[in-house]
Amino acid sequence: MTNSSIDSIAVKADHLYKAFGRRPHEIVKKLKAGKSRADISSLGIAAVIDASFEVKKGEIFVVMGLSGSGKSTLIRMLNGLWDTTSGTVTIGGTDITGVSAQELREVRRKSISMVFQHFALLPHRTVIDNVAYGLEIQGMGRAERLAKAQTIIDLVGLAGWADNLPSELSGGMQQRVGLGRALAADTDVLLMDEAFSALDPLIRREMQEQLIELQAALGKTIIFITHDLNEAMFLGDRIAVMRDGRIVQIGTPEEILTDPANDYVAQFVQDVDRARVLTAASVMEPVRAVVTTSGGPRAALRVMREFQTSVAFVLNRDNSFVGVVRDSDVLKLVKSGETDLRKIIIGDAFSVGPDTPLVDLVEPSVENAQAIAVVDEKKRLIGVIPRVTLLAALGNVSTQTGSLPTIEPRSTIPLSVLDETLKETATEGSEL
Repeated sequence: MTNSSIDSIAVKADHLYKAFGRRPHEIVKKLKAGKSRADISSLGIAAVIDASFEVKKGEIFVVMGLSGSGKSTLIRMLNGLWDTTSGTVTIGGTDITGVSAQELREVRRKSISMVFQHFALLPHRTVIDNVAYGLEIQGMGRAERLAKAQTIIDLVGLAGWADNLPSELSGGMQQRVGLGRALAADTDVLLMDEAFSALDPLIRREMQEQLIELQAALGKTIIFITHDLNEAMFLGDRIAVMRDGRIVQIGTPEEILTDPANDYVAQFVQDVDRARVLTAASVMEPVRAVVTTSGGPRAALRVMREFQTSVAFVLNRDNSFVGVVRDSDVLKLVKSGETDLRKIIIGDAFSVGPDTPLVDLVEPSVENAQAIAVVDEKKRLIGVIPRVTLLAALGNVSTQTGSLPTIEPRSTIPLSVLDETLKETATEGSEL
């Protein structure tokens, strides 16, 4: 690994094991020798088994699993609340495995903070004093820490509540205080253990959205523990799926949804809201029926005949997307003798960026007959999404199975008419 690669890693877990029982090291020895979790049950509990991963700086890394999968044990090893039975944890290049209590406190003070599921607020302290608590522990002066805490309070949406006690706040507001306290510590890494699971669904969604906004603004590295797959898919840049103490797959939400590592993951993701996980880039197809503004109507007609489609995508010379033309309009243009294709371009044709979630494509796909154009940041056409492809992706159906009808519009003009029109105009000179 290069130095630049090492510098980009915020947290590294290397072959972590955590066993509980009278002889934890014997448990790990047997596991390394190939014994299963059930085989060693008489000796104790293997909570985490051979977990390895790296979390990049500025990444939201989600660890997901059902109760008993080992995810909460794992996160407690990452900040030293529990010692590892075997393996190492590295935070910002510093190995925290087996360090003294004083050294561990220093790492927590500077590098890593935690947001708990049940808020863990100090009930006798106001919101601002709760948020500033970590700064007080660090020895920061009162005026400075309160000023910084107020900035964080405003950032997490609690402006005007600084002087209230936790008992006067709703559950969602209390969780914002807990998040604010962690952010005020200004550590590089934020650990969040089921941080939103106690909240009502609407408030929970608001907190998820705010977390993404805060992470984008502040560039924190976040390791988020959850049992909720939709939450994992919404938040995670990458997701580690745990089962029975082991990590069974690590990947992007799209990778886990579309290419599950085993039957367990496949069953786990079968009820996921695919429309909110998959993006335009994940389902788009290569562009085929393409013409340029300088190509002329006969060129457009020939392309549409070749691909038997009623619509062609029109590009400028720099490959930027202009709009679409329809076969009926092109045919009229050819018969009129007009050669300027730009006169019939539908310039408001719907286009999206590659990161657009599929949920945002459903309505325009219903309202527009033609495939949706996918363009990059320079408006260059990089793919298209036919309606049948969108429906197949949302329904997890292959377009090759024949289980969905092809409902993309084919040319509305008979091929014989197109052929005859091309023959009639061929003597006038080709625009191809």
